[in-house]
Amino acid sequence: MPELPEVETTRLGLLPLLNQSVSQVTIRNGSLRWPIPSDLPNILVGQTLQALTRRAKYILAHFEHGVLLLHLGMSGRICLLAQNEPPQKHDHFDICFANGQVLRLRDPRRFGAVLWAGSQPEQHVLLKALGPEPLSDALSGQYLHTQLRTRSAAIKTTIMDSHLVVGVGNIYASESLFRARIQPETPAKTLTLLQCERLVTEIKSTLQDALAAGGSSLRDFFGADGNPGYFQQQYFVYGRTNAPCRACGAPIMMIKQGQRSTFYCATCQPLN
Repeated sequence: MPELPEVETTRLGLLPLLNQSVSQVTIRNGSLRWPIPSDLPNILVGQTLQALTRRAKYILAHFEHGVLLLHLGMSGRICLLAQNEPPQKHDHFDICFANGQVLRLRDPRRFGAVLWAGSQPEQHVLLKALGPEPLSDALSGQYLHTQLRTRSAAIKTTIMDSHLVVGVGNIYASESLFRARIQPETPAKTLTLLQCERLVTEIKSTLQDALAAGGSSLRDFFGADGNPGYFQQQYFVYGRTNAPCRACGAPIMMIKQGQRSTFYCATCQPLN
């Protein structure tokens, strides 16, 4: 599933569409995770794209009269193409712009989303309960330490809770915990303020490194320009079961937490 760096990479790739007006909207298959509103052509045609922002894993396309929410789901891609590019089997939604380009959602598994959020997107049901952005000042060691005091769950699954902080998905949770030298099964409430400060630093560093690399391309992710990310070449632990730790040489371990695979080094990340 595309995580925050991949979504941000996609957003950046769509910036050439800014200040362009919508000439046509095509819904080929509106049966996504949530149905695409059938009146979107009437809402969007003639409007100008004024801004593209991101909240968690959602891309927010700001038009004159409201905001369109875009989500990549499990395997979706948002492509920026020429309008004469013929659609493929899983190309479900197009926004054509006056400059001759098209924003196209390609989603084989149809877990993505195209939803109209109106003029107050922060109040949309998918956005209003989200925690702070991980790269913002709102995520600090003190904030994390305060939030973890009553949480008995393992720290790895806890930092993946979007109500606590958004955008720390499975890949980047494993990588951040390795960098912070914290064992993924550690009860969240036992982390000290110093550990929380170190973990926040490494979450931000990991995500910034992934952004610089264009995200991670494991199966389905390509940026809006069709180029893959390459952060997977820098992984310390994720997907490296039994490979030698890049820090100490011990074999990387894999366990299941919340039906997700977790990777860590038992030597560098001992369970206290």
